[in-house]
Amino acid sequence: MNTKQPFTFDRVVRMIITIVCIGLVLWLISYLRKVLLPFMVAWLISYLMEPFVQYNRRLLKLKGRILAVFLTLLEICMVIFMLSFMFIPSIVSEMHQMAVFIKEYSTDGVDIPFLPHQVHTLLKDSVDLDGLATFLKSQGLDNTISIIGSVLSGGLDVILGVFNWILVLLYVIFIMLDYERLLRSFKAMVPPRYRKVVYKIVTDVKDSMNHYFRGQALIAFIVGILFAIGLSIIHLPMAIVLGLFIGLLNMVPYLQLISIIPTTFLCLVYSVDGNVDFWVIWWECMAVYLIVQAIQDLVLTPKIMGHQMGLNPAIILLSLSVWGALFGFIGLIIALPLTTLILAYYNQYILTRVGESKRGRKEDQKAFVKAISSNDDIIEDVSQRLNEDDRDEHHDEQQQ
Repeated sequence: MNTKQPFTFDRVVRMIITIVCIGLVLWLISYLRKVLLPFMVAWLISYLMEPFVQYNRRLLKLKGRILAVFLTLLEICMVIFMLSFMFIPSIVSEMHQMAVFIKEYSTDGVDIPFLPHQVHTLLKDSVDLDGLATFLKSQGLDNTISIIGSVLSGGLDVILGVFNWILVLLYVIFIMLDYERLLRSFKAMVPPRYRKVVYKIVTDVKDSMNHYFRGQALIAFIVGILFAIGLSIIHLPMAIVLGLFIGLLNMVPYLQLISIIPTTFLCLVYSVDGNVDFWVIWWECMAVYLIVQAIQDLVLTPKIMGHQMGLNPAIILLSLSVWGALFGFIGLIIALPLTTLILAYYNQYILTRVGESKRGRKEDQKAFVKAISSNDDIIEDVSQRLNEDDRDEHHDEQQQ
């Protein structure tokens, strides 16, 4: 059984047209990426908030989506407001304190055992410490008001930027209100003859997206909170900001290890006043990393994501880099869905068919062997013919 299709002229033309269409779609996305960015961001936000909408519908036993959507938006706004009210004053205070430490480090420096002096020189030459200190010290309510004033009196680009984010909010509301109907509309746009294949690929992409975005986003959120709590316990400056930043990096598994570099810098600057030893605070930070990583690997990942296999972290980094380089920020949003779609397409049309072809040939060989081995007459006939051929060859040799 051979499942290979011949490369007829019609098939080659259809393959070329498909490749050209895919290329045109990618070019159009690249050309319209600035216009599509608000919509893609809004769709991603709506996708992440859809479970909360469904939870509110089940909790309140609502038939429609309107009340559940606005209730979800209200809950999220309240959570953001409460977190801002609780943590922003502390974060601003820590920024000002860190600005003082950085200023002292840039002028006086610090002598740390087992740490070469060349490290301090390289750090001061590579980083604009004075500019960083000025930036941290300027963060506060007054600076926020001045930023708002500059937006109101700014140029067209700033106004268009604000307008784009207003569009994001409007897109989020409209997409969340018609989320289920939009999905049905997208499915109805697929031609009937291709629906079986397309629906299977879309289902694979959906499972992978649920596995990555929602599962990994929840893990990253919990990990960020754990890091913020752990770093706050050891009294590291800017613990909340650093912890949430580490949680954001965790959207790509194990990428949070990169945050060891800024953590080390904070420990170095924090040890300037002499109240804390660098190596003590640094090893305390490493202990926080080990504890949170153990909680993530042993508890969070098995409980939330189960034992399903998502994309390899190296493949995730590669896809983010490639699509981000091609389409900018919008490429970062569509990177994982497109990568998953390509892998699913490759698995569906190449690996599966090659495997079926090999299995078909093996089954034919086994059936042939079984048929021969179960038929004594065939075996006897084949043996007689082989003996006759041997006798004829022997007779010919004697005559020669």
